[in-house]
Amino acid sequence: MPAPPHAFAYALSSNQAWAGYKGHQNPDFFPKLASGQSPAILWLGCSDSRCPETVILGLQPGDVFVHRNIANIISPTDINTSAVIEYAVTHLKVKHVVLCGHSSCGGAAAALGDARVGGVLDTWLTPLKALRNANREELNSITDDKQRAVRIAELNVEAGVAVLMANAAIQDAIAERGLQVHGTLFDIGSGRIRDLGFGTGKGGPHGFVGAGDTDVVRGKHAMLVFRTDGAGMSVR
Repeated sequence: MPAPPHAFAYALSSNQAWAGYKGHQNPDFFPKLASGQSPAILWLGCSDSRCPETVILGLQPGDVFVHRNIANIISPTDINTSAVIEYAVTHLKVKHVVLCGHSSCGGAAAALGDARVGGVLDTWLTPLKALRNANREELNSITDDKQRAVRIAELNVEAGVAVLMANAAIQDAIAERGLQVHGTLFDIGSGRIRDLGFGTGKGGPHGFVGAGDTDVVRGKHAMLVFRTDGAGMSVR
């Protein structure tokens, strides 16, 4: 659906309607949000407008701490990403760190091509270009352009999870309180998230997989349940 001509004015009006609806539905919702946050999930994703984490997880404001950038690249030297990870893991004590790539990623497509994007974007996409070069034979064997882009997106998540698993704050939290790290891919065409099996748990095609326990993230209208055989959503 295309944005209306006056997109910002429409967004403000929509916000007023949303806030009014949420406040009427649950008068304690915003006062409780204002009192503090205790999210269970740190979501590291792409800035793509089609990948709004709280929406696609079926959760609510306050449930997910978020960092997004172009092509969900996790670099150990990026102080922005590192600060978010440290705050979420060390201070908010999230239970899950989720790195999520996605299909139809513009950054992945750019990395597969030889043309320059221009400006700082070429520098930012260097890790993806390196992945392409390191996996050139496999990627060239995939004849479908969309599938090739999905494959490099998967490789990017795998590389990002490796960086996360080497992060000192994450290592301490895994050892001390069982923090779980998940590498996933969001399929824009179906709206579903696929666990790629990278991180602390054993992955599968059905959702986030924990390390042998059951964990519940509670939103206002639903519960997202992490368990050994996948994840499920129940409405309440």
